[in-house]
Amino acid sequence: MTFYYQTQSWSSQPQVSDETRQLWEHVAQKKNWRIVQLPNGFYQTEHQTLDEQWVDVTRRETIEGAEQAIDSSVEHYTKKLEYLKGPKVVKTFE
Repeated sequence: MTFYYQTQSWSSQPQVSDETRQLWEHVAQKKNWRIVQLPNGFYQTEHQTLDEQWVDVTRRETIEGAEQAIDSSVEHYTKKLEYLKGPKVVKTFE
């Protein structure tokens, strides 16, 4: 029996395309989100793309739940943008 192992290492952060970075910057702003009420009574969160199209993301039972989902998404994309800046020094030694 033959086993195949593959490892990968990077000398730098994985590179993200400019288009992806622009989208993340766009959806990291709460003003680019909205909540719509569906015919079944649920609330749907949507974000606007760079070409001004609305994309549905999540559905929630309450408007408060939908707004919390948006807040979580904004926080998520903000963290992704921080990650692209590279490692953050948290402690140094002398």
